[in-house]
Amino acid sequence: MLVPTGELVAGARRRGVGVGAFNVITVEHAEAIAAGAEAAGAPVILQISENAVRFHHGRLAPIAAAARAVAALAAVPVALHLDHVESDELFDQAAEHGFGSVMYDAARLDYAANVAATAAAARRGHGRGLWVESELGEVGGKDGAHAPGVRTDPGEAATFVAATGVDALAVAVGSSHAMTTRAARLDHGLIAELRVAVAVPLVLHGSSGVPDDELRAAVRGGLVKVNIGTALNVAFTGAVRAALGQDARVVDPRKYLTPARLGMAEAVTRALQVVTDCGGAGVP
Repeated sequence: MLVPTGELVAGARRRGVGVGAFNVITVEHAEAIAAGAEAAGAPVILQISENAVRFHHGRLAPIAAAARAVAALAAVPVALHLDHVESDELFDQAAEHGFGSVMYDAARLDYAANVAATAAAARRGHGRGLWVESELGEVGGKDGAHAPGVRTDPGEAATFVAATGVDALAVAVGSSHAMTTRAARLDHGLIAELRVAVAVPLVLHGSSGVPDDELRAAVRGGLVKVNIGTALNVAFTGAVRAALGQDARVVDPRKYLTPARLGMAEAVTRALQVVTDCGGAGVP
């Protein structure tokens, strides 16, 4: 069933657990994420990035319609999120295509410009009924936009949230985008400081490279929305390689997309079991 993103995140925060947000590139991604969430008995967020929209020839409507249909038919609560949006034009399309939230990314800008652009986006988004996430401190793994090693300052984060009016904040605490190994170590002391300093839910980007024990500790420490993308692509691509390697005569995509979708669904289930079984304290 399709539900608002803010509702899912607020519920997870109250219970002291995480909510998984998984990147959608194709309809098979959306189907696998929903199936994985159903197997875990957990709510989930389907998120489509600006990069994914670019892959679809810059057109949001087709992949959004597919994700929305999958969400509506799911047996668990599913939200739709538009992720890492830098384009104001794309941001303004979110509500009409059924998204409940947008992550507006102005991290390329200096602090003052980031505040101004994000505040303007938050006002527009709220006017359309959108829940708006943003970012302060830069998460590694994205050339130009992000610098490895940068961390979010708690005091600056509190000021940023108050000045922009965003509903959630993605913070830099040691994770990195596009990691294919699970070797990241998070700054749990910083997570604790951010939880105290920042009134809105905290978001962890680049979670594919974070080991299970680190993810559990991060959620217990106050992170709520946990973004995962690369881990799904690793599972998907590995299954495709295995299927094609078994029979070089295969030309029907269903022969390799079926195991790929299943492998991705299993990765989603495992991740959701980690972030929803953390024993966090929750927020009243």
